[in-house]
Amino acid sequence: MSELLLGNQAIARGAWEAGVTFASGYPGTPSTEIIETLAARYPETNPRWSANEKVAFEEGMGAAIGGLRVLVTMKHVGLNVAADAFMVFPYAGTNGGFVVISADDPGMHSSQNEQDNRYLARMGKVSVLEPSEAQECRDFVIEAFKLSEQFNAPIMLRTTTRLAHHKGLVEVGQREEVPQREFIPDPKRFSVPIYRHLRRPIVEQTIEALRDYAETSPLNRIENSDNSIGVVTSGISYQYVKEVLPEAGVLRLGMSNPLPPKLLKDFCSRYETVYVIEEGEPFIEEYMRSIGISNLIGKELFGVIGEYSPGRLREALEISKVPTPFTEEITILPRPPMMCVGCGHRTVFATLRQLKTIVAGDIGCYTMGALPPYEAEHTTFAMGASIGTAVGLERAGQDRVIAIIGDATFIHAGIPPLIDAVYNGSKLTLVILDNSATGMTGAQPHPAAGKNALGEDAPKLDLVKLVEATGVEMVEVVDTWQRKDVRRVISKALAHDGPAVVIAQGPCQQLPDMKRRDFLPFVVEEELCTQCDACFKVWCPAITRTEHGFPIINTAECTACTVCAQVCPPEAIRLAEKPFAVKL
Repeated sequence: MSELLLGNQAIARGAWEAGVTFASGYPGTPSTEIIETLAARYPETNPRWSANEKVAFEEGMGAAIGGLRVLVTMKHVGLNVAADAFMVFPYAGTNGGFVVISADDPGMHSSQNEQDNRYLARMGKVSVLEPSEAQECRDFVIEAFKLSEQFNAPIMLRTTTRLAHHKGLVEVGQREEVPQREFIPDPKRFSVPIYRHLRRPIVEQTIEALRDYAETSPLNRIENSDNSIGVVTSGISYQYVKEVLPEAGVLRLGMSNPLPPKLLKDFCSRYETVYVIEEGEPFIEEYMRSIGISNLIGKELFGVIGEYSPGRLREALEISKVPTPFTEEITILPRPPMMCVGCGHRTVFATLRQLKTIVAGDIGCYTMGALPPYEAEHTTFAMGASIGTAVGLERAGQDRVIAIIGDATFIHAGIPPLIDAVYNGSKLTLVILDNSATGMTGAQPHPAAGKNALGEDAPKLDLVKLVEATGVEMVEVVDTWQRKDVRRVISKALAHDGPAVVIAQGPCQQLPDMKRRDFLPFVVEEELCTQCDACFKVWCPAITRTEHGFPIINTAECTACTVCAQVCPPEAIRLAEKPFAVKL
């Protein structure tokens, strides 16, 4: 039986077929759909969103040590958060099969850096599999669990954006019910760090055994040719190679760590020139050069920045020139990323712009507060970094510094730096944008949302009590759509002589309950409108102009957030007389 699946959906299918009974992760493009698919289609895998990637990895590690087959998912920067556990787990080795997905993002489509996690895998002595298509996404997950249990080792499956989000026909099978392995307590293996030096030789023995396996593994496939050109490639780049260089000999590396020296040397000896075509850093190329292979052309031709594509390879190989983008041939109005219509973050950033404060931002939808029209966010680095950055800016003499963070990001990595700020006497002003969702990645639930990954009711973390427990004395909650209240409360927090936290509450417009609701949209009464343009200063995309210059509200987009009506001096903006229903 075949199904048309995204790469991420194929990974979820493979995990289900492999008998996974525990799956954890943290949402982040390009990995998010894996846990979502498991939750929607394969609840037997017990999928969950964890508070952050470190927690997800450690929960999975414990479940695997306990004898279950476990899948853990995250985007590339998430592995940085989980790195503590990731680096030491190979010393103990696993019991049940353990596979961690690292979804890298060449081109930084939704990320703060381009990071190739094959290097983290090499550092951690962890084997890496790289599928090249949707079918292999399913197949390689199943194989990864077998390898994990064969070698008692965690396995990384690395994907990239295009692989995660492309679609292909996938031959699927049935679920294998895998018996739980017995857990035998062993302090020398699982517990006391002073014994870890005894495990160090075992780590090397395992990675070398995997290297021997790689020499003959069917995961590494040779497609020989009489052509004088050979190509060593991996991942989605294999698809581009087959399109651009169909006559070349190809060594497709499905296992990219550890790499097989004999196989590489033998393949390269058959060709006059060998291109190394890999998306990301020169991981394979560097290894090949280190073992003495010299007839290589790699990153000096194809580059390290951004995604690869057939057009990019053709141009680099001087086969053909990439056509001029159609955007350069015709005039297209720019469409910069923006917050959704009715997003509660808008009033906060309008206030921050007016207050002219230094704002340390964080990772989430609100990163767009740095863009026009608000231009009210001045730093953004990593999950939870806003608070520590703001404290540092404060220590450097900057006045009126505000840290801004989303509710999901605060839970993920913002609690320890808030504790630190209070402990060390900072006068930090922190705004938590509480929209009851992990908004940037598709409104997934989190511990303060009251739902779990399966959509079931779950205990709801009380952010006010949590913040108070850190020692913050001024904690105020404000309705994020009440613009005057937002300004008043943030101004009060800035004037407070000590750490202060404002929790700006308002549900994300992408939440199912918000999309399903019936409501009256707002309309403009032209007879009352003075064309003062105050409504345009809330920068709502649903407000445009008529041919006569009057504002008009697109009722199909309006979410009835009321902000435009709040700023209209002549009160020309009112609720429509007929309801407007939005249904999913």
